[in-house]
Amino acid sequence: MLVYLTEYLQQYISGFGVFSYITMRAIMSILTALILSFLIAPTMIRWLKRLKVGQAVREDGPQTHLVKTGTPTMGGTMILFSVTVGVVLWGDLSNHYLLTVTLSMLAFGIVGFIDDYKKVVYRDPNGMRARTKYLWQSIIGFATAVALYMMATVPAETQLLIPYMKDTVIHLGAWSILLGYFVIVGTSNAVNLTDGLDGLAIMPTVMISAALGVFAYLSGHVYFSDYLNIPYIPGVGELTIFAAALAGAGLGFLWYNAHPAQVFMGDVGSLAIGAALGTMALAVKQELVLVVMGGIFVAETVSVILQVGSYKLRGKRIFLMAPLHHHFEQKGWHESKVIVRFWIITIILVMIGLASLKIR
Repeated sequence: MLVYLTEYLQQYISGFGVFSYITMRAIMSILTALILSFLIAPTMIRWLKRLKVGQAVREDGPQTHLVKTGTPTMGGTMILFSVTVGVVLWGDLSNHYLLTVTLSMLAFGIVGFIDDYKKVVYRDPNGMRARTKYLWQSIIGFATAVALYMMATVPAETQLLIPYMKDTVIHLGAWSILLGYFVIVGTSNAVNLTDGLDGLAIMPTVMISAALGVFAYLSGHVYFSDYLNIPYIPGVGELTIFAAALAGAGLGFLWYNAHPAQVFMGDVGSLAIGAALGTMALAVKQELVLVVMGGIFVAETVSVILQVGSYKLRGKRIFLMAPLHHHFEQKGWHESKVIVRFWIITIILVMIGLASLKIR
């Protein structure tokens, strides 16, 4: 929105031309989302407490989590609102990448909102039926993948780039829709599974979003993409604005979600930001790099799959408790230790992911 205003004002005051640069608008986007999060969080937390929108803790979870019962949840709405405002104010709303990622995030957020609503109103820790939730995730994820495929303008958008290898790609064609579906839905559920400790999911989200913003900016720049030998995708650089907004909103939320948390993001936040990360990775053609950078999300998901599979097939559990973060809690690690160590691992993985820009 402000992009068009600054373009108009540039005719009279040349200094407004600075807002034509993606980097400047990304800075403004992250600051807008961050400040907005700080401003609305206290009021929102008080409002959620007044409505008694509290977390229903699983009875089969760690006993140390029982003290969290009643902590306000659905704080993810704050993240989605802050990101959307940042994008609307500083993004080019005619850019289809920006619109697709934003709409995907909001659509998954609606599914999460309904799930959270069932949990807090009916005091059911399970919320929406798993089949129903997965069905809606699948519909939205598939629609998003089809949209990206239909709007592709260059061959690279229907290819799978193999990181750390020069000029190695797999031509997928229409199969890229299936890949897109699994990336979006898979990442959405992976972040949801990881969101079990204070700040555990949001900080990796901030770091990965920032890294994807770097990929978006470089992929959308004809000279940088050529120098780094990555696909040049016209217009995808605008996703830097979204990535910045998500990072800013995430940091603002972390201020209140840090241990001991004053508010939880709920499924409205975790499902939405997971879908946003997956859709961004698809747009910048870094699906496999997302797997590397989101290694914590992957490990959490795999731990659940292995635990369920082992118990059904052998009647034995592999982990003391799944997802993985609960396993370490059961081994005696304090919640804060689990969180910080997972953050450190994510920092390392994000650096490894960014290294793919030069290792080819």
